[in-house]
Amino acid sequence: MFDTMTFTKIVGGVCGALLIFLLGKWAAETLYHTGGGHGDEHAQGYVIETGGDEPAEEAVEVAFADVLATADAGKGAKVFGKCKACHKLEDGANSTGPYLFGVVDRPVGTAAGFTSYSGALEAVAEVWTAETLNEFLASPKGYAPGTTMTFSGLKKIEDRANLIAYLATNGG
Repeated sequence: MFDTMTFTKIVGGVCGALLIFLLGKWAAETLYHTGGGHGDEHAQGYVIETGGDEPAEEAVEVAFADVLATADAGKGAKVFGKCKACHKLEDGANSTGPYLFGVVDRPVGTAAGFTSYSGALEAVAEVWTAETLNEFLASPKGYAPGTTMTFSGLKKIEDRANLIAYLATNGG
C-alpha cells in the first residue's frame, strides 16, 4: 500500500507547502512592514495645534427627570423598533422576552405567562419605575449582571426617555 517512495513524496509535499507558507509570510511582512526599527528619532513635518493646554469644557449632566418631562412618545415608537425582535406590546403576548404592555410601574418579573426570567432583575429592583427602566436600558448587563437580555443598551438619554414615554402610553 505505502511504499518508501510514496511516503517520501507525501513528506516532501508537506514540507514544500510549509516552506511556501513561511516564505509567503516573510514576503508579506517585508512588503507591508509599517514601523519600528528607526530609533527614537522621528521626523515631524508639521505640528497641528490642538489647544491641549486649555482645560476641556465639562459635559453638563442632565437630570433624567428633566429629559423624561420633555420626552416624545412618537420618537419612542421608533426607538421601540430595536425592542421588537424580542418583546411585544400586546397584553400577555410573550415572545423571546416578556410582553411590555403596562411595564412602567409594574413589579419586576411579573409578566403573566413568562417563565424565562434569570432572577438577576429581581435582585436589583422591585418595580419598573421610569428611573429603574432608564438605568436598565442604558446597560442591561451592567445594571443587572447575569440577566439573559442580550441587548447592549441605549446610549442616548433622550432615546431612553422617549422609549419610556412610549411604553408609558401603552398600558402604563
